[in-house]
Amino acid sequence: MTPLFKRKPFSLIISAVLMAYLSGCATTTQDSVSGVKRTQLLLLPESQVTNMSTQAYTQTLQDAEKKKTLNANKVQLERVRKISNRLIAQVGVFRPDATQWKWEINVENNDELNAYCMPGGKIMVYSGLMDKLKATDDELAAVIGHEIAHALREHGRERMSQAYVQQFGLQALGAVLSSSAGAVVGNASMQAANMGSQLFFALPNGREQEREADRIGLELAARAGYNPDAAVTLWQKMEAQAGATPPEFLSTHPASASRIAELRALAPKVRPLYNAAKTGK
Repeated sequence: MTPLFKRKPFSLIISAVLMAYLSGCATTTQDSVSGVKRTQLLLLPESQVTNMSTQAYTQTLQDAEKKKTLNANKVQLERVRKISNRLIAQVGVFRPDATQWKWEINVENNDELNAYCMPGGKIMVYSGLMDKLKATDDELAAVIGHEIAHALREHGRERMSQAYVQQFGLQALGAVLSSSAGAVVGNASMQAANMGSQLFFALPNGREQEREADRIGLELAARAGYNPDAAVTLWQKMEAQAGATPPEFLSTHPASASRIAELRALAPKVRPLYNAAKTGK
């Protein structure tokens, strides 16, 4: 018997793909001072990506607990959660639905200079940022704000959507989106689900995604009352730590003179937000 995937008219599959592209092209955040409003390709359902990320995050927590590296330093944990919660309180400016996300904030005892925020608001900060980098609260806010911005913009979902099309092709995608139950498509969907968390970590953000996270992260931190100038000193500290082996954070978040220049240029635009937050206005 011919599988449903092969029996489905090719024209319907193409129509489904075109509809997916049209419906999947949107901007995930509202326009703001940072000026980020690029249209994104988001073909995979948000719920699917969030579920995959939650599973991966839960596994990470379990692994860290076994190694006794999860939230081992209560002072650092309290510090990171205080900073993160101030940032999270401002996410509604960019997307109101994010205020309802099930946010989680944890610290792993790890010498790497790294942090991330998975889709749906799952934050992890490595202790190396505090132990080795000696990051100030403002600098930690710059790191965490940058990572939260990636989640708000759903850059992980965007990368997964792009990878899915490249991996399985438009026909498979069209069949999935048109509710085909073909075995070939089913296998492709399973493979996509299995590689979800791998894609999140393995696929680096593109230059434009990094630029967006820089801009939104800087505004987010300023709205939360953290000095926007700290983003510049943060990247300078990161680069100073590079040496022969760049920090993990720099391997996925490449720093450059032009990037620092862009942050310096944006700082005056968000400084009124920082001043207003500091004075309580």
